[in-house]
Amino acid sequence: MTRCAQTQIAYDRAGQGETIVLIHAGVADRRMWDQHWEALTRTHDVVRVDLRGFGESTAHVPEGWTAYDDVAKTLAALGIERAHLVGCSFGAGVAVELALADPRLAASLLLVSPGGVLFTERMPELAAYVAAEDAALEAGDLTGAAEVNVRWWVDSPRREPGEVPAEVRDAVRTMQLRVFEIGEDWEDLEGQLEPEAPGRYAEVSAPTCVLVGGLDLDVVLRTADEVTGGIAGARRVDWPDTAHLLPMERPTEFVDLLGAWVAENAG
Repeated sequence: MTRCAQTQIAYDRAGQGETIVLIHAGVADRRMWDQHWEALTRTHDVVRVDLRGFGESTAHVPEGWTAYDDVAKTLAALGIERAHLVGCSFGAGVAVELALADPRLAASLLLVSPGGVLFTERMPELAAYVAAEDAALEAGDLTGAAEVNVRWWVDSPRREPGEVPAEVRDAVRTMQLRVFEIGEDWEDLEGQLEPEAPGRYAEVSAPTCVLVGGLDLDVVLRTADEVTGGIAGARRVDWPDTAHLLPMERPTEFVDLLGAWVAENAG
């Protein structure tokens, strides 16, 4: 692990070739890419970051903070002027904000289970999840709140826990608990681009692929429709039997898909 002197963002970088930047989900940190790291760094220059308030990026929020600006400044410090941006869930929103803030940076976008700032409404399943998480947090039960996230985002409302590999559930539980531990005494972490990204999809010029699981929450499926319909030429790929964290559920297939996507949009 290395920490960027300018932003205090923790990151890893390895490999050579086309540059890929991996931005994790809001229920995870950069460890969600552990299963992909060796394969990707054999053929590409890969950077993975811990967004502020996740993993090892524990520095408190500076005035005017935004997640996308943290990533942009970290990449600038690394001398990266152009990269294939891969974001999962909350990270997909950060990737879109980066592409809007600096169109020259985004060689392409791979948006997995688009969420975060890309959500435009609180649909029934999202509302039920938020209520369950809030109840656990108000009771001071961080472990219980982490379990709520595992149940909703890893299992999904359409599967039983036993249908998901135990190692995936355990990894997400550990990462999410870390988020709660870091953020207990923090202020709001919802800084974002202005004007907001959902009204600006027509401005995105980078080639875009949206990957979504058929078992995901209603709001993610709706958001995938909006992103695919709003970004000119966007491609949508559906994996019917997966939920929110597709890269962790099907790591080999994800590496293959990402490799093909980068090759298609290389140079």
